[in-house]
Amino acid sequence: MEKSPSLFSLQGRRALVTGSGRGLGFSLARGLARAGAAVVLNDVAEDRLAAGVELLRGEGAAVEGCRFDVTDPLAVQQAIAQLTADGGAIDILVNNAGIHRYAALDTMSLAQWNDVLSVNLTGAFLVAQAVIGGMKRRGGGKIINICSLMSEGSRPTTGNYTAAKGGLKLLTKSMAVEWGAHGVQANGIGPGYILSDMTRHLAADPQFDGWVRSRTPAGRWGTPDDLVGAAVFLASPAADFVNGHVIYVDGGWLAAL
Repeated sequence: MEKSPSLFSLQGRRALVTGSGRGLGFSLARGLARAGAAVVLNDVAEDRLAAGVELLRGEGAAVEGCRFDVTDPLAVQQAIAQLTADGGAIDILVNNAGIHRYAALDTMSLAQWNDVLSVNLTGAFLVAQAVIGGMKRRGGGKIINICSLMSEGSRPTTGNYTAAKGGLKLLTKSMAVEWGAHGVQANGIGPGYILSDMTRHLAADPQFDGWVRSRTPAGRWGTPDDLVGAAVFLASPAADFVNGHVIYVDGGWLAAL
């Protein structure tokens, strides 16, 4: 019997991961590459981008870098046009770029509000809008939006981030509804508390660290690699009839009262 390709193989696919010069985005890009995809790393910092590309190339991945700011509509359009010139395709988009600006709502500046909404929510809209035309023409594609536990609730000083990630969850559903008929699946991944560059200051606080560990049924912080399985699944043919959902990779956080 002839063997059929693996449901989870990404061979022949090309994936763009925003905000992937380091951290969660880099781990997601590496995981997609190990599943067979050619990957495009993106970052606003040239040094981070170059280091990420060099590291993945050293591991044998098919990788390239593309520097652009997800909040700049013209830069996004130009970057996608460059990446898809001469018949190139973006088969998988992972909207990962994100920032924090901690502040209480009553003292939060408009800049702190706008910065977080612009990167975490509007950026995902702009990049998806730039790639969707090609996905429609090819009759399919995968969009994975990196949401958060904060897509479901909040805690003090994260009102801007909560608003952005809550909006991203519903934007994911809108993408699924509008683009599903074209063979495009849009889903999200909602990380729990993951050790990363953005959270190391929280893990270094013994009180906060203890709270996370005691509140998470798994009894630990997550790692960036914990997100890879969900990303590969959602990017693969195994998820061809999965659309408009958020998979929470949270160690059981949302299941616990």
